[in-house]
Amino acid sequence: MSSSIFDWFSLIAENVWLYGGAFILVLSILVFVHEWGHYIVARMCGVGVESFSIGFGKELFGRTDKNGTRWKFCLVPLGGYVKMFGDLDPASAGHSDSVADGEEVREMTAEEREQAFFAKPVRQRAAVVFAGPAINFIFAILIMTGIFMYYGQPITPPVASAVMGGSAAERAGFQPHDEIIAIGGKKIRRFEEIRREVMVGLDTERTYTIRRNGEVIEIEATPEKEESEDRFGFKSSRGLLGLISPGSALQIEYIKSVDGVAYDSVDDVRAAIQSKLGQVITIDLDRGKSVDVLHVKALPEFNEGLSDPESPTFGLLNLNDRNEEIYMKHTPFSALVFAVDETITITQSTLVALGQMITGVRSAQELGGIIRIGAIAGDMAQSGVLALLTFMALLSINLGLINLFPIPMLDGGHLMFYAVEAIKGNPISEQIQEYAFRLGLALLVGIMLFANLNDLLQLIL
Repeated sequence: MSSSIFDWFSLIAENVWLYGGAFILVLSILVFVHEWGHYIVARMCGVGVESFSIGFGKELFGRTDKNGTRWKFCLVPLGGYVKMFGDLDPASAGHSDSVADGEEVREMTAEEREQAFFAKPVRQRAAVVFAGPAINFIFAILIMTGIFMYYGQPITPPVASAVMGGSAAERAGFQPHDEIIAIGGKKIRRFEEIRREVMVGLDTERTYTIRRNGEVIEIEATPEKEESEDRFGFKSSRGLLGLISPGSALQIEYIKSVDGVAYDSVDDVRAAIQSKLGQVITIDLDRGKSVDVLHVKALPEFNEGLSDPESPTFGLLNLNDRNEEIYMKHTPFSALVFAVDETITITQSTLVALGQMITGVRSAQELGGIIRIGAIAGDMAQSGVLALLTFMALLSINLGLINLFPIPMLDGGHLMFYAVEAIKGNPISEQIQEYAFRLGLALLVGIMLFANLNDLLQLIL
């Protein structure tokens, strides 16, 4: 049995309130936001809402507002729902023209029917259903807008400060200080975009458009696919190209050789490097457990401190003019623009990764459930508010996207039925919808069981 499961239980025992609290907090906020989207548009369309629930099962506490909506928290905090007036269940899988009036069951009045969800035009029902996923995307955009305004967005130039020896980048012919301006025809503005494109693309060959010494050239490169495990044993795959981002500086004491020549002292290494400033050199860098081979081109103007023992950079080899990541604070408008762009990019990357799982390019073991989400939420909470907010935005995008899938029981399934109804001019029969909802429920339960069993097996094995 792997030690990862013991690590997991040890962390849970020591930080039960952190991991459990972070998970419930994040999930409850996102569920509230999602269901509030349904609720507010339903109210705008004149639909009566019987209940707004965070969680399932037995009600723990709640209150009824002046409109007759019961707002409540329930025992199992793993979701939520909004039950519309006239629906038989929260999933809107069926409806009834009858109303329970005490012990008597009677037909709806004309006034009550006007508030029934099923009696609304298809465009209004579609708007109510679409509002849930839509507001998840809007919520993520607002979170990222706030982060970009008050903390800043990482803006790293798309330039390779070094190339890893033996990497896909080296084999493809990349050189230090190459500026990547496009990947597969998609414009690149930040090094973070290079990293994301390569990680999600796995080992797909793509065309990299680069600017080298003022000349634009194209390079065909195939990243290497690497499988890794986190400290809990959860597996993931990513593509690795072998480009080192700007902002990198190397400690000379860890450099063991220059152009294949080994040196015994730091002073000898420093002297060898100084004699080759401005040239592409190959160094061996001792990482402790491994030795990395790097192709670098250290420019003289960034390494003047090498000749001054009093300089704070005397022991550093600067690969470029930045030694730390830059966070750019945006105006409200530009923050919003970049947040929308980031949301679109994350959505596209998620769809690509899901497609890779379906085709078998990416392992289905990466499909995580409640356990993995709880582990990540706890780690993000330990890392600070910024990390937790970023994770919440990412999860909100995924929640909105998944709910748009055309699977009965999900919002996308309802929208699919409404689209058919709009084309036909009349709704699909309730019997067909009932069978579809049963199939959708079975599919969702199967996916949830698979994802959570996946998490457990990776913890144990």
